[in-house]
Amino acid sequence: MGYIEPAPIRDHENPFESMMSRFDIASQTLGLDEEIYNVLKTPAKQVIVSLPVTMDDGSIRVFQGYRVIHSNILGPSKGGIRFDPAVNLDEVKALAAWMTWKCAVVDIPYGGAKGGITCNPREMSAGEVERLVRSYTDAMIEIFGPDRDIPAPDMGTGPREMAWLMDEFSRAHGTTINAVVTGKPIVLGGSLGRAEATGRGVMVSAMVAMEKLKINPYNATCAIQGFGNVGSYTATLMKERGVKIVAISDISGAYYNEKGIDARAAQIYRDANNGLLEGFPDAERIDGNELLTLDVDVLVPAAKEDVINKHNAHDIKAKLIVEGANGPTSFKADKIISDKGILVVPDILANAGGVTVSYFEWVQNRLGYKWTRDRVNRRSDRIIKAAFERVYKTAQKYDVTMRIAAYMVAIDKVAKTYKYRGGF
Repeated sequence: MGYIEPAPIRDHENPFESMMSRFDIASQTLGLDEEIYNVLKTPAKQVIVSLPVTMDDGSIRVFQGYRVIHSNILGPSKGGIRFDPAVNLDEVKALAAWMTWKCAVVDIPYGGAKGGITCNPREMSAGEVERLVRSYTDAMIEIFGPDRDIPAPDMGTGPREMAWLMDEFSRAHGTTINAVVTGKPIVLGGSLGRAEATGRGVMVSAMVAMEKLKINPYNATCAIQGFGNVGSYTATLMKERGVKIVAISDISGAYYNEKGIDARAAQIYRDANNGLLEGFPDAERIDGNELLTLDVDVLVPAAKEDVINKHNAHDIKAKLIVEGANGPTSFKADKIISDKGILVVPDILANAGGVTVSYFEWVQNRLGYKWTRDRVNRRSDRIIKAAFERVYKTAQKYDVTMRIAAYMVAIDKVAKTYKYRGGF
């Protein structure tokens, strides 16, 4: 793989505690009563399973699998499945709660969930990954369901894994059930527009925020950290709207060109180069941490959590941060960023385009009918814009950051629904 970018200095904050700190501030600002606070702060269900899998060499390895359902007050729970060596219960709990707020903030009828398996899919063959997915699905057969809990892809998984999950679940029920999972291949009932949905939501959020800040897209510069699915689609879609992308990065390093980077060319180069930007010819190599502190109008962190933290927040020069990743800003950095007057479009709003189009995929599966890409994009853009306006107005009304406002909008929706349903 060659050069590996040094890991950014992290705050080593527990992601669940980071999420809970923001949840606490939003709850206090809302004046949330204690009963609903206690219901919403703890996950509804936590499932831990051991998954024995026969490896290609005939040995049997046992993997640890998780599924956390944070809430099903608004509807069936929804959330991805992560395959990564660092997967643990605290991370899955935090991500499940994030999904609850993300679905509520864009006003779609889902609760939040998240799943994960502690494994390294890069070191496993396709057959081993398939057996792991099927074993996990069998262990979760009573948990998953189109009206109960609907998984999706996340880090380390994609349409291929979702196809295996759907097939295993369908076999167990003796009939094809497409709606049990989203992010499937198009031929199995996947939705057009799903691949670029998260990046598109980030772009829409960025454009609306730039309008609020009176930044002209045709004079604006942008740096994007992370060039996977989210980062690369954000880059190409923002470039189409006139924004100059001056820096991009992935695990192979960061690449800078003040005259602008052709995002589509970078995508093509990456796909032909084992999925890495390593040696990208149209830009100079810079340090990965330097990208975050470039003098640009818009910064899009679209890689890992806690990359903007108390160690580097003081050095950030962007006027606008649009969070493509989940939790890229640590709790301790929030106040520093806010005091600098930087507008942050938080993760639960900015990257909710993915779950919005996942919802459309589920709706299409239930209807047995396919929408055009234009219809998917039009409806998704409308939902993200409406959510942005709701959050922006709340931020102004209560004089809080966009992040706390997003939590307030989401918590208020879940709390009201809980009360109408008569509590438990």
